Amino acid sequence: MPSNLFRYWNIAPDELSEIIDQRPSLRGMIEGYIAEYKLKKMLQSDARIKEVGKYNNHDRKKRGDLFVVYKGKKIGIEVKGLQTVTIQKAQGKYFGKFQCDASDRRRVTLPNGTVVETTCLKVGEFDLLAVNLFGFLREWKFAFAKNQDLPRTEFSGYASEVRRYLLATMMEITWPLKPPFEENPFKLIDEIV
Repeated sequence: MPSNLFRYWNIAPDELSEIIDQRPSLRGMIEGYIAEYKLKKMLQSDARIKEVGKYNNHDRKKRGDLFVVYKGKKIGIEVKGLQTVTIQKAQGKYFGKFQCDASDRRRVTLPNGTVVETTCLKVGEFDLLAVNLFGFLREWKFAFAKNQDLPRTEFSGYASEVRRYLLATMMEITWPLKPPFEENPFKLIDEIV
């Protein structure tokens, strides 16, 4: 990989900015990878974390974008970002939504033995959710929540005994944060461990 993509592609920073600005899905993808990078750097800088790694995006058996080893336990972290079009600000507070689902439909086996084809992530499929708040704050901050505390799908096409095992695909978040979200990941990581 070339060390300077601007030189390699023979493109100026303002040209790349224009290209990205005209393609919201590309901007979202790039911001998502930047968020993973920033979160990884943040976690690596803390002496309590013994290892930070990235799962292969194409490995369907391991959910989560990153993992950390903390107190000898591997913690899977799923990283998500705000959908720009949902962001609102009122009375000094931010409101927005983020998509929390798999990139494609797949067959999953639930703890009760039921097999469903879904884009929903399963309860317990990863340990910790990290939501990139750049869209609210224009700085690289994250909100964290334990998987088990996230809202479940309300899709009426699933029976109630199925819905309790599947996470909602669209979730709301605010700034300042409200439960189940926390700014400090270690409070939640300690609870998980």
